[in-house]
Amino acid sequence: WIALFAAATAIGARIEIPHHPVPYTMQTMFVLLAGAFLGARNGAMSQILYLAIGVLGAPVFSIGGFGIASLLGPTGGYLLAFPVAAAAVGYLVQTRRTLPWLFLSMAVGLAIIFVSGIIQLYAVVFGNWNDAFGAGFLVFSWWDVLKLSAAAMTYRELSKRWTRLPE
Repeated sequence: WIALFAAATAIGARIEIPHHPVPYTMQTMFVLLAGAFLGARNGAMSQILYLAIGVLGAPVFSIGGFGIASLLGPTGGYLLAFPVAAAAVGYLVQTRRTLPWLFLSMAVGLAIIFVSGIIQLYAVVFGNWNDAFGAGFLVFSWWDVLKLSAAAMTYRELSKRWTRLPE
């Protein structure tokens, strides 16, 4: 399951709409689902595996990116937050299973990703917090509300059968 969610995140990177400096992708939906289904530890492990595969040379990041340079570029802040976000979602989802809590848990995961992404955009692209916030969060907010909703509803329906995937 860890490898499956790492692969799903890689596929999510390829489902993209080009946008500069960070494209719209489906990755974060799979990060949220990894945490919810696998729990904090295994959810984080799936994202660490995803990052490791990319750093080792597989073109699994958006725009066919790979290598350590992807982690140091405009999208690196988002990518580096994936394991932390999956862990946070995994931890929070295991404490309660109501739909509002599920949405809140996944919103926390997205917030972690956005904060890290905005900081990296500030540092390597813009040098201005307003521009980094606009390009790193505001343009994606509607898209990520859709992905968060899809992830929460997917988890809600599938968790009726599996609250957590088998180890």
